[in-house]
Amino acid sequence: MSFWDELPRPFFVLAPMEAVTDVVFRHVVKKAGAPDVFFTEFTNATGWVHAGDKAIGGRLVKTHDEAPIVAQLWGSVPEDMAKLAAHCKQLGYHGIDINMGCPDASAVKAGGGAAMIRTPELATAMIAATKTASLPVSVKTRLGYSKPDEWKEWLAHLLHQDIVNLTIHLRTKKEMSKVAAHHELIPDIITLRNEIAPATLLTINGDIENRSEGLALVEKYPGIDGVMIGRGIFHDPFCFTSLLNPVLSPLPSLSGGVTRPTSLEHESGEDGAAQRSDPRSKEAPNKEPAREIISENLLASDSLNSAPAAQLSEPFLQETKSEEQPDTLLPGAKSVPARNGLLGKTVTEDERSKLMALLNFHLDLHDEWDTPEHPRKFDPLKRFFKVYVHSFEGAAELRDKLMHTKNTAEVRAVLKEHFLY
Repeated sequence: MSFWDELPRPFFVLAPMEAVTDVVFRHVVKKAGAPDVFFTEFTNATGWVHAGDKAIGGRLVKTHDEAPIVAQLWGSVPEDMAKLAAHCKQLGYHGIDINMGCPDASAVKAGGGAAMIRTPELATAMIAATKTASLPVSVKTRLGYSKPDEWKEWLAHLLHQDIVNLTIHLRTKKEMSKVAAHHELIPDIITLRNEIAPATLLTINGDIENRSEGLALVEKYPGIDGVMIGRGIFHDPFCFTSLLNPVLSPLPSLSGGVTRPTSLEHESGEDGAAQRSDPRSKEAPNKEPAREIISENLLASDSLNSAPAAQLSEPFLQETKSEEQPDTLLPGAKSVPARNGLLGKTVTEDERSKLMALLNFHLDLHDEWDTPEHPRKFDPLKRFFKVYVHSFEGAAELRDKLMHTKNTAEVRAVLKEHFLY
């Protein structure tokens, strides 16, 4: 028995996304409406074994209240995977997921990610090595490397490995995210799973924007255990609940739920509003630092950075970067459906207020985790502005101003100028 067995059916998972799902953004998503399981960014086993925590740039930083949380690892050396898996167990992770689907060229060149689809024997060895840590092991992969019809042989191979969960992005490595996910294959995949490994949970990923779409997919295809959402979080940060749900409660105060790295606390004032104490103040409350630094030599510049050039570069999840259509589609392939969550509608005043509250919460968390010992770079934060600023009058102008800011103080000044702070 593992935490996977105790999850609701269907369960919802936030997809691992390089330069996105670090500890700060996971807490932002948790505030908006948490999935049932969080995954970390990708962490390269060989880079960590040879250079320690400096090679992984804070990717395994987590907090005590993130549960359950799964470390997503990648690599091509079983011995290295075994060592990092054991380290993850020491850090308190609840499971390990092996990435066997990332299409990034650097990962594939190093023999990891989607390259595993072409080396099934190595994939078997990687799974076996990871299991030595005695944590539940899952795999995230794609239908195939070049053609969708590779799915049966490849997925059958993985299902024979006695893994606890198999997440399938319903596209090939070659297709990236440029064609519609092959949902039509789900019934056959469910049948294959039931025949080979009925105890292995099946999670579907690809062209699922929010909880409602996930529930509809599960209703259409009984046998799906879990739903993973990736790009949908950029279109609607409330995608695991529903921003449009009239019973959605207001965002909790900043004092609830999130553990913190420094003395920065949020105390309730007489009017019940959250009050900020000075994060650099020597008079700050003497409470146990909540940030769980899970390695002594952590390079915490910002966990969005890739590893040093001398190390294996971490893959960047391409589907978070590009929405363009391919010049030509593979035979029988469909174009990506034009569904953009809240981006495709005009948000109401109430919805805008909730988006701005979440943006301000994100800024607060960024500042709290930005310490002299573990500084965070500001520029990576800009990639998230489009999550919050869209689909209302003046959004384009506001977003342009935000993109020219140099720190969170300037961001707050711009928001105040627009009466949004």
